[in-house]
Amino acid sequence: MRRGERRDINRLQPVPVFIGNAQIKGKLYALGGYPGVRLGGAQWVQGEVYQITPELERQLDEIEEVWPQQTGEYVRQEVVVQCAALALTCLVYEAAAERVQGHAVIESGDWRQRGQAAC
Repeated sequence: MRRGERRDINRLQPVPVFIGNAQIKGKLYALGGYPGVRLGGAQWVQGEVYQITPELERQLDEIEEVWPQQTGEYVRQEVVVQCAALALTCLVYEAAAERVQGHAVIESGDWRQRGQAAC
């Protein structure tokens, strides 16, 4: 849901406040027309940090299907990320392990560079 992408978070209401770019440890997968991340490991995954309202958080939970009913595709996680000089606790929707099986890994860790995926 990065800026400029098809599902840009800035298209939602209320509009979030961009804080900065950040990285998390994980592995990024190409799940068709959208990415999925599995947390942990040695690789870095690129992302953006936003300040959001409780209303927008509820919308994100619905989009990622973790509320009101969980589909099991994603698990809502809180992780600490380094964003500039700040350590921030951020909401991340981690793809379920079975969901990423058989999908290409984006070696760059950056969805915008998804042409660099490997099976």
